[in-house]
Amino acid sequence: MTDFTYSVDADGVAVITWDVKAKSMNVLSLEGLDALMAHIDTALADDEVKGAVITSGKDTFAGGMDLNIIASMKDSAGDNPAKGLFDGLMEFHAKLRKIERAGMDPKTNKGGKPIAAALPGTALGIGLEIPLACHHIFAAENPKAKIGLPEIKVGIFPGAGGTTRVSRKLGAMAASPILLQGQMMDPKKAKASGVIDEVVPADELLSTAKAWVLSATDADILKPWDAKGWKMPGGAPYHPAGFMTFVGASAMVNGQTQGVYPAAKAMLSAIYEGAQVPFDVALKIEARWFTNVLMNPSSGAMIRSLFINKEALEKGANRPDVADQRVNKVGVIGAGMMGAGIAYVSANAGIDVVLIDAKQESADKGKSYSEGILDKGISRKKVTPEKKEQVVARINATTDYDALKGCDLIVEAVFEDPSVKAEVTAKVEAIVGEDCIFATNTSTLPITDLAKASKRADQFIGIHFFSPVDKMLLVEIIKGKKTGDVAVAKALDFVRQIRKTPIVVNDERFFYANRCIIPYINEGVRMAAEGVELPLIENAAKLLGMPLGPLQLIDETSVDLGVKIAKATKAAMGDAYPDEAVDEVVFWLAEQGRLGRKANAGFYDYNEKGKRGALWSGFADEFPVAESQPELDEVQHRMIMAQVLEAVRALEAGVLTDIREGDVGAILGWGFMPWSGGPFSWLDIIGAAQAVDICDKLTATHGSRFETPALLREMAAAGETFYGRFGSGSDQKAA
Repeated sequence: MTDFTYSVDADGVAVITWDVKAKSMNVLSLEGLDALMAHIDTALADDEVKGAVITSGKDTFAGGMDLNIIASMKDSAGDNPAKGLFDGLMEFHAKLRKIERAGMDPKTNKGGKPIAAALPGTALGIGLEIPLACHHIFAAENPKAKIGLPEIKVGIFPGAGGTTRVSRKLGAMAASPILLQGQMMDPKKAKASGVIDEVVPADELLSTAKAWVLSATDADILKPWDAKGWKMPGGAPYHPAGFMTFVGASAMVNGQTQGVYPAAKAMLSAIYEGAQVPFDVALKIEARWFTNVLMNPSSGAMIRSLFINKEALEKGANRPDVADQRVNKVGVIGAGMMGAGIAYVSANAGIDVVLIDAKQESADKGKSYSEGILDKGISRKKVTPEKKEQVVARINATTDYDALKGCDLIVEAVFEDPSVKAEVTAKVEAIVGEDCIFATNTSTLPITDLAKASKRADQFIGIHFFSPVDKMLLVEIIKGKKTGDVAVAKALDFVRQIRKTPIVVNDERFFYANRCIIPYINEGVRMAAEGVELPLIENAAKLLGMPLGPLQLIDETSVDLGVKIAKATKAAMGDAYPDEAVDEVVFWLAEQGRLGRKANAGFYDYNEKGKRGALWSGFADEFPVAESQPELDEVQHRMIMAQVLEAVRALEAGVLTDIREGDVGAILGWGFMPWSGGPFSWLDIIGAAQAVDICDKLTATHGSRFETPALLREMAAAGETFYGRFGSGSDQKAA
């Protein structure tokens, strides 16, 4: 069955309807593109057809290109992949250019047939690039619809003419948030920006588009850049105003990306170079830069992790084969920052919530957290007062544990104290039904130990939320030794309900995320103690694409939390505890009252309003700056390997059973170099042999924490990659 169907009405307007039956939202395949163009050819060749409307059979238009196809384009491009990619892209451009020119005489620009796009809802990526090649874009009034070109967020840029058309239609300055930031807009904002042409009532969408086709003149369908004398809005690069725009854009791109995201720089280059040549040459330039990006391993890694693997995990790639475990009523124990956030995301997803705290005042405060978020949404016109009323009404803030009756999931979010958690576990289990799953929210405490307080260890599981809960996308689910499949399925289905991305790991202190985050922080603190310049540490991290340097990260999470974790870890590990040098710094900062952002003093100085300023100059009084400073790459290798080696060790130890979860979890959990696709993708990019060489040098200089894991050394010897060996999931050879 074809993805596009064709009909002609009594007035001679052809309607080409996009409706991929197997998908909830249209995505473009290569076969679908051929079907679309066959219908365009039919419409252009038929003298009875006056023009055409391209629309959708769904309440959305299209979600873009099938990224699985983009991810495989390089591999399927033959012995000369760059040439194969470029030729394929130029063929794509030629097809959309046929829509744009629509049979016009190349000399007179007359005689073409009007082609309009009618968008009933969301149009993203290629789902907007096809309309941009049409002569007029209509969108239905639909405030929930999203219109935009978000490709930059998954490591590529609009490569089917979207970059060239939007920059020429709007000018480089106005196009910047749409192209370089991947901004998505509702139809009214898209019209105001100039991306689309008209917004009409949904029930008048098709009739309005048809009427336009019947009334359009030759001038109406001639694109500005095909007309004589066209000038780029805002000025071309050699125009004084345009020159300043491109200087500013270049500075902005490098400031935001630190030069590690190849797609942003390539897109800006395509816009800059394309603005100086005729349109068809500009498309060729766009194709060359898009080929450049697709040939860069970073783009493939980002697409794989941030789209393909992320989507697979969200759809339950590692879910046990048990019945649907959708949550109807959740009990949240502890109404502090974490518990309040869990209550909000649950209620916002339509789940009834019982929010319990020891004091009614605290429970009410936790409920008011949801009200605050919703009020902010109302002020930004993203939430209606009715929506707020519905969400808040789902939260029952109370001190009464009897209110937990009927809950099918409990999420305990009390203090990180095993005795307090054990007391709550017993108290809850005395009230809830035997089928209720009990989840403890913890970032470090072993789940198997906490489960000893439960009468039903098979129904006891760990759920590690990241703070702030309403903003962080990742949830880490931790299986204890006795955790059963139903508990895992319940946790996964709950995470899916609240629209977050889950990873499932096995139990060990720090689990996966904190196992990697803490060494990153500790390595930064170690270097500070050694006398490495603090700005060198922080900027080296940012130049890697880390969102926060390790010193800023400890300020944000709080220094006293670091002290608590250090004390608990030392008590558990005894003589094997490896971080005395780190403790010297962290404990000293705590003694000085420099507890981080919350105290307006930490590694950084803060003003009275809590705004972060410069790194604290007084640090050097206790830990003097060394006369000789390390090279940038050594500082970076120490911080990368501190994280990456723990990811490999987690795989070796069976804490991780799926490298997809390791990569997706690292990016979403703590912002590990998104351009790399995650720690395992990064190792594949540089190669296991080079990773081993870096580890051996660091071990010789800085000690055993950088020793190469046996698995990594084995893979280097065999010339293997992680994705080559482990494929799309677990692999028994890791153990």
